[in-house]
Amino acid sequence: MSGRPDSGTGPETADSEAAAGQDESVDPLSASDDPWEDARRARWTAVGTGAALTLAGLAAALLRLTRSAPALVPAAYAGGAALCAAAAVLGSRGRTRRALWLLIAGVMVMALGDQFD
Repeated sequence: MSGRPDSGTGPETADSEAAAGQDESVDPLSASDDPWEDARRARWTAVGTGAALTLAGLAAALLRLTRSAPALVPAAYAGGAALCAAAAVLGSRGRTRRALWLLIAGVMVMALGDQFD
């Protein structure tokens, strides 16, 4: 041997690369290869997020309605909640991209209403 460091082309390197590839395929947190599973997960995420933001918007509208705030504030919260509810319905039907945009619009309407307070 000439004393040079190993170039990494020996059989032990190939075995360690194969073992590393096996570790990645066993990882339960890695993305699945099933597109149906991804679509179902996206639908449930859209429905859950839409429902949670709808409840939050309605609760904020009711709280602002009981206090002395301009009428535009609870109306903005209720309008944003309505957009989030529509996003939940669209998400349940598989229209997850449109649901995402409606969720963003609903939160923006609620945030705009909060600025009037």
